[in-house]
Amino acid sequence: MSKRKPNKNKGPAIIDLDLDSSDLDSPISEFPCRFHRGERLKRKGKREEMKELRPPKDAKNAVSRKKEKLDSQAFECKEKLGSEAFDRYFQNLWKNLSEDKRTSFAYLDCMWFSLYLQPSSRDKVLTWIKKKHIFSKKYVIVPIVCWGHWNLLIFCHFGESEQSETHKPCMLLLDSLENADPRRYEPDIRKFVLDIYEAEGRSETKDFIYRIPFLVPKVPQQRNDVECGNFVLYYINLFIEGAPENFSIEGGYPYFMKKNWFTPEGLECFCQQLYSSSE
Repeated sequence: MSKRKPNKNKGPAIIDLDLDSSDLDSPISEFPCRFHRGERLKRKGKREEMKELRPPKDAKNAVSRKKEKLDSQAFECKEKLGSEAFDRYFQNLWKNLSEDKRTSFAYLDCMWFSLYLQPSSRDKVLTWIKKKHIFSKKYVIVPIVCWGHWNLLIFCHFGESEQSETHKPCMLLLDSLENADPRRYEPDIRKFVLDIYEAEGRSETKDFIYRIPFLVPKVPQQRNDVECGNFVLYYINLFIEGAPENFSIEGGYPYFMKKNWFTPEGLECFCQQLYSSSE
């Protein structure tokens, strides 16, 4: 989705292997059967016999359609994700989480940060967020789509007070396009967080809020200019699975969030499973 060089690799061509009745007038040597070269069907009875030996055309069409569907799913995993498609896949991922996981996490709609950046809708967004009770959760998942690119923002321990010694609030920004400078989001994100605290009537000072660590771990990077949405979905899935009970900068950060966090094959498998279960 970010403006990078387009991927020149093309998907595999789909060859229609179905044969119709006109093919029976072709030499037998052109069929994938073991007949002597040059031998032809001369009698109608033989022609009908050969038709009976062939699988029903409907069955072959069904196999062809299934193959095309699988091919399209594999290709779709590398297609650009719009906000509606992203939300559909995210909701499917979320509903399959255990109840225990859902009690520790909250999430914000993928369009809320973009809407917050528009002054006319800022107050509405802050009202919607207030209903999420994010300060009662350990982690808050905040997908962000700006300038045609997806990122994942995670709030950690925002419910802890300024005096807490064990659970310090922090922010994580996971970006699959590191060379696009993910820290360019930081000023807007910090203003976003400040407004959330103030809308909730929290007692933390502005200085404390602006001192909340803003961390950008080095995570696996996208291979083309359109798959950042898939990376964010997979970041979410793996973070929810592996998030520690108490996230701490001193406790081994960045934990599992490293350059070798997952493989391209793992990402492809995740996308295909997620897409097929969302139909």
